[in-house]
Amino acid sequence: MSKHLDIAILGSGTAGLNAMGQARRHTKNFLLIDGAAEEELGTTCARVGCMPSKALIHIAEEFNARKQYYKFGIEGGEGLSLNSETAMERVQDVRDILVDRVLGNSIDKMGDKFLNEFARFTDANTLQLGKESVSFDKCVIATGSRPIVPDAWKALGDQILTTDSFFEQQDLPESMAVIGLGVIGLELGQALSQLGVKVTGVDALTTIAGLKDPGINRCAIDLIQKEFPLILGQNAQLEKAGDLIRVTAGDQQFDVERVLVSVGRRSNIDRVGLENLGVSLDKQGMPAYDIHTMALKEAPHIFLAGDVNADAPILHEASYEGKVAGHNAGSSSLRAFKRYVPLHITFSEPNICQIGLSFDQLDEDRIVIGKFSMGPHGRALVMANNKGLIHLYADKESGTLLGACMVAPRAEHLAHLIAWCIEQKLTLQDMLRFPFYHPVFEEALQSAIRDALAQTSLGGAVPPELTPLN
Repeated sequence: MSKHLDIAILGSGTAGLNAMGQARRHTKNFLLIDGAAEEELGTTCARVGCMPSKALIHIAEEFNARKQYYKFGIEGGEGLSLNSETAMERVQDVRDILVDRVLGNSIDKMGDKFLNEFARFTDANTLQLGKESVSFDKCVIATGSRPIVPDAWKALGDQILTTDSFFEQQDLPESMAVIGLGVIGLELGQALSQLGVKVTGVDALTTIAGLKDPGINRCAIDLIQKEFPLILGQNAQLEKAGDLIRVTAGDQQFDVERVLVSVGRRSNIDRVGLENLGVSLDKQGMPAYDIHTMALKEAPHIFLAGDVNADAPILHEASYEGKVAGHNAGSSSLRAFKRYVPLHITFSEPNICQIGLSFDQLDEDRIVIGKFSMGPHGRALVMANNKGLIHLYADKESGTLLGACMVAPRAEHLAHLIAWCIEQKLTLQDMLRFPFYHPVFEEALQSAIRDALAQTSLGGAVPPELTPLN
């Protein structure tokens, strides 16, 4: 192959596909390149991430609801049982539909614009594709990430699972350890526990779901460990124990059938021959890049987008970064774009959300924290789901909303409202002037806003809920 490309895009996941969508607006001389085997195409989210996990979580929530039936006078819930093979088949069916949709709407229609081949840089303007090479003017690196598994644990065989293998299971074990209680470990650990698996969670940190707010972290731990035990602040050691895996964490030891390892993901940046670009790399092997243009600082004709840069491994961020990278790759000059307000959601029950500035980024002398406990919340009480805590962070002088952290039912929806308010630079007073229907979960925000406003001197003579016409 002796070919020159205007734009080469490495990786056909969310970031790569969005980069391609922008690149094709500027040129027809582009190529989307992905060396994954055919069955591994289809984006991390659809194949092993967001969507199959939500399919399992939904089944778990439906099954777990039987424990509340007696409160509403519904009898017979204790007689319900789970067919784990059918449940996993459902998860896989949903996964396959979504993967097929990604492939059918994009890659399958690309013809010779897609190449199923591994790519490595041989210099700053050349890629090796199998036995051939191509030159390029611009290149977007969107090769994603892979689960981290310590080498010693790999030797324990197929009893060690990651998200890449978990959703291929045909049924559920009787017992499982979840090592790593970030977003995915916490989500799957709770879902498995609700489905009847004896789960124990272990994390070297004393926080869960990446929480920075100590009050919300304590509340979340208290709620989650009512469902399954958590061993925090301890590293896990694994070894064979007959047909089982023995887990040692601190002074605790227990045996399980399988272990889900969710200690994070490693960027695939190490697989593309980055050392041949002649750019400086940090200790993680990552080149410096501009988060507003996605261009490498020492090679601005090359861009990083999505999980590969290990900055914000979330689908909507990967999509946005792909669009920025693809647009700039097709343009004659770099253009900087504003980033989204940070938005992180853990789909546990209750949801755990962090929005905007996190607790560790705040100047405690210059902010107020509006608090609301879900205990007395009317709608939540009616639904027997009145558990959790909300913290809103606002500037003490102006009342401008800066961020929030919460563990609360249906917080995934509240989190979006908060992110939009922060994006619009709204103040506590602005937010109180919106209508709050009764009874809805959004009233919890109204209460937290009022609590925050009461800690400032911004009340004024007119009630903050009222908007004068003159």
